[in-house]
Amino acid sequence: MSPSRKASMRAAASLEDAAAARVMDSLRRIVRALRLATNASERELGVSAAQLFVLRQLAVEPGQSLGELAARARTSQSSVSEVVSRLVTNALVERTTDPRDRRRATLTLTAAGRVTLKRAPVTVQERLLAGFASLDVREREALAAGMEAWLEHSGLADVPATMFFEAQGEGSSTPRY
Repeated sequence: MSPSRKASMRAAASLEDAAAARVMDSLRRIVRALRLATNASERELGVSAAQLFVLRQLAVEPGQSLGELAARARTSQSSVSEVVSRLVTNALVERTTDPRDRRRATLTLTAAGRVTLKRAPVTVQERLLAGFASLDVREREALAAGMEAWLEHSGLADVPATMFFEAQGEGSSTPRY
């Protein structure tokens, strides 16, 4: 192999390494921000950052169903259900039967939930969603497709996408990756 070909290959590898470092550093920043926010939220407000995010989404439109809240929180119904159960247990959210459709449960903040929100900062999740929304459509689609492809190639595409730093439900085993 010629010296110029070797140099070209080293340069390409260096660019790949730099891109990988940028992506990993970005991911580390997100994880660190979420971890610090969760620790601060639990210490100062008694709720996790995921719980705070769900409270904030519920405050935007009181009386949502679990499915509507999951859509607003950009997560699955099962993930938001666990968070809501904790919020109900802690008397921050009230679950009632919809008087117009008795098959439907509605969720509303309690007075304690509203007080908690008044003391709470904007969540990291809200900041990430606002930042994502500020990207143009092509950038949003490229980021989503790139993340999905990266997880697929990493063998992590089947890992459940739960709320950030929320404890798994009872009876769950610790996943092995």
